[in-house]
Amino acid sequence: MAYDGRILRRAYQKFEEDRQQRQDRFQSRREAIFLRQPRLREIEGELRSTMSRIIASALRRGTDPLPAVEVLKEENLGLQEEKRRLLAQMGLPEDALEERPACPLCGDSGYRGGQVCRCLRKYYAREQQKELSRMLDLGGQSFETFSLNWYSDAYDPMLGISPRKNMAQILEICRSYAETFSQESGSLLLTGDPGLGKTFLSAAIARVVSGDGWSVVYDTAGRIFQRFEAQKFGREEGDGASTDVERVLSCDLLILDDLGTEMTTSFVQSALYQLLNGRLLAGKSTVISTNLDPEELGRRYGAPLLSRLEGEYQLLPFVGTDIRRLKREQG
Repeated sequence: MAYDGRILRRAYQKFEEDRQQRQDRFQSRREAIFLRQPRLREIEGELRSTMSRIIASALRRGTDPLPAVEVLKEENLGLQEEKRRLLAQMGLPEDALEERPACPLCGDSGYRGGQVCRCLRKYYAREQQKELSRMLDLGGQSFETFSLNWYSDAYDPMLGISPRKNMAQILEICRSYAETFSQESGSLLLTGDPGLGKTFLSAAIARVVSGDGWSVVYDTAGRIFQRFEAQKFGREEGDGASTDVERVLSCDLLILDDLGTEMTTSFVQSALYQLLNGRLLAGKSTVISTNLDPEELGRRYGAPLLSRLEGEYQLLPFVGTDIRRLKREQG
């Protein structure tokens, strides 16, 4: 799983803030217990100081401190029993003075076996969705709110089915793609006239996939190619463009919206082929939405790109009447 370093840093900062808040709350509860029963503070101090001396002695001799700790436990049975008794009298469990990690897998470190732990992945998913929400209405654009009522149920001889049935099939394909997303999910090509729901379903896919902790980059083709040009021709100071390009190349899922609305140049044609071909070779998934049909894509971007799209992408044709226009007419 690939991670955007910038988003991961923000996620880890929030993760650490929450961990510190939990620790502060625990220390407050612990202090409240000591205030109610001062003898518990004394017992804790005696146990801690004795353990420190035994471990330090074992380390100085170069021996394993664990046997010494076991001896300590036996020697301090009286103190431990007194501690349990006092806590029980207060109606508290015997481990009330022991801090437990919120995540037993990583001990609240955020990493396990050199990999991001699932607890930190949840923070990453939330931060990533904040990032995506700057461009998308993730709150309103979901599979649950996608309505098929805007599509005609009249039979279309070109499709062989009605536009509504066609969209019902596309909706199910997109939902399944998002809910079962993995590194083997492949890529989708959403084509059709404007206002038929391509961006809506792309946003729904982004919402689910990013919510599962996968790294998702969603942007328009025009903006992505601007970042490629800025990197290639050094049109801005710093490494911002290079960072943006790296995100596009390495993310688990790239959603490329509005392909075909940008100014098409030889640079754009080359950059698009290198981007999509590179992601295919790296086993990275991409979702493309475009108002162009496959034949138009071939004419604009060249036969090699069309060959890659037809051979590697699942084609989902959107058919119907512009939903935005229908809403205006009804409003």
